[in-house]
Amino acid sequence: MDAMGVVGSMEAGLRFVDILDVMIVSGLCWVAIVWVRESRVRAALGGVAIVSALYGGAMFLDLRLTTSVLQGFIAIAALVLVVVFQDDLRRFFEGLTLWLVRNATPRPGADVLDELGALCFSLANARVGTLFVFPGREPIDRFLDGGHYLGGRVSEPLLRSLLDTKTPGHDGAIVIRGGQLARFGVHLPLSTEFDQLGAGGTRHAAALGLAERSDALCIVVSEERGVVSVAWRGRLTPVASPGALRGVVEKFLEKSAKRRREPWIRSRLNLAKRHWREGVLATAVATGLWILTGPGAMVDRTSRSIPVVIENLPEGYRVASVEPANVDVEFEGRRRDFVMAPADEFVVRVDGDLVDQGRRTFAVEPAQVEHPPELRIVGMAPIKVRLDVEPL
Repeated sequence: MDAMGVVGSMEAGLRFVDILDVMIVSGLCWVAIVWVRESRVRAALGGVAIVSALYGGAMFLDLRLTTSVLQGFIAIAALVLVVVFQDDLRRFFEGLTLWLVRNATPRPGADVLDELGALCFSLANARVGTLFVFPGREPIDRFLDGGHYLGGRVSEPLLRSLLDTKTPGHDGAIVIRGGQLARFGVHLPLSTEFDQLGAGGTRHAAALGLAERSDALCIVVSEERGVVSVAWRGRLTPVASPGALRGVVEKFLEKSAKRRREPWIRSRLNLAKRHWREGVLATAVATGLWILTGPGAMVDRTSRSIPVVIENLPEGYRVASVEPANVDVEFEGRRRDFVMAPADEFVVRVDGDLVDQGRRTFAVEPAQVEHPPELRIVGMAPIKVRLDVEPL
């Protein structure tokens, strides 16, 4: 069976449940790919992929010592990854829930955003450091330590009073949900990405630390340098003006606060449009896995016409013709093994050592048929091969 024959048989046997199967796996792969691209674990997974490729190569080449060593290494690496990146894994599973649930943070009013933007640059000019947190769709309570609950409306006088050095918690982060000041004096987890932090201090490390672990947006004002920066999606970026800051916050709110007003299907379609490249890759991966584990793994039977090769012909003779030149043999095996089997691995070998004694007809037995070990001979009609030989 050639490749086109296998594809044709797959299409003929395609069922609705097979399409559903591919769609479910595509969705899971889609979420996983997007998560990997936006999480800290992507570099580690790259190393795991390299080791897995080495393991596959060692298995293919039958390198037993290398295979044994890599098996133990992969098992240990998997355990270490679960321990080290447990926050990222938890975020992944939370993301699966949030993809289905219409969860969104309340959207603050335009006046709040304008007032906050002007305040940030006013504080930067006065060299007053601060850190504001806008929660996204993901829960962040487990990352917030200490602080004081308030629940007051966001206003410049209130914020300035909280940032007074004589007030408790003035060094901590201020959490804003919608137009409400939910909490202040909060301590956040610190980032260790020193390349990004550069000359930034503890506030920048706290802002980036939360942005690495959640989809929250943090606005940080540097006390030493008078620079306003934004931490979001694991990146720390300075902003030059209140307008630029407003643009970043608006972009964040489009992703975290708008979905509550959208129909569920429309919000999912918009999400799919933003990540269509990952969707194409996920569909290709799911389809390939389905072919390998579904139709490609199904056991099938097919016949092949195998050429006859004469060996050990005595000196002084040459083969003029072989009748028949090919032998039909029926094999059983997985469909993908039929497709991937090289044609030169199928051959019928006939020993012509008795030609000099006048023998011209030879019986062909299954033991004389060479074929890939993944396939099994299940049918072969009794056949004799007749040689036409000529003296040299």
